[in-house]
Amino acid sequence: MRKLLAFAVCATLALGAAACGSDDDDDDGGGGGGGGGDLSGTIRIDGSSTVGPFAQAAQEAFQGENPGVRITVAQSGTGGGFEKFCAGETDISNASRPIDEEEEVPLCDKEGVKYTEVQVANDGISIATNPDLAVECMTSEQLKQLWEQGSKVQSLSDIDPKLPAEATDPAACGVLKR
Repeated sequence: MRKLLAFAVCATLALGAAACGSDDDDDDGGGGGGGGGDLSGTIRIDGSSTVGPFAQAAQEAFQGENPGVRITVAQSGTGGGFEKFCAGETDISNASRPIDEEEEVPLCDKEGVKYTEVQVANDGISIATNPDLAVECMTSEQLKQLWEQGSKVQSLSDIDPKLPAEATDPAACGVLKR
């Protein structure tokens, strides 16, 4: 899966480099023909911190073979990345979700920024607890209640009476809270 993801990100970088690279037609004296030139240019990537490490690995591999291409990878979060992308400040936006149709798409439209979405992977989250905490299963909605900003949950039994009544303090039972 990692190889497939790295390949997809490298392919995206290659397309970006080709789009941002220089046109060698002006430099070859009009002779046309063969050899092509080395790729050059700049590619700016920003966005999701979960996608960032993959973009960084692809950047290193791509730049290793194309030293004339300067690629920067930043991680300002999915929303921050879309904001910079729609403002024309970046070339690629890493995202852990699709572009928001109500806020981000109109911003891109307003700035005349065209885009194509390319899904390179799906991610998942695994929740681990202290073995002494007797919890077999929690739903995504229950986890959201526990961790959402402003949560008033003091024990898991506040979410569901079938869950343990131990406090949700990490030192008390191993459940990470916010």
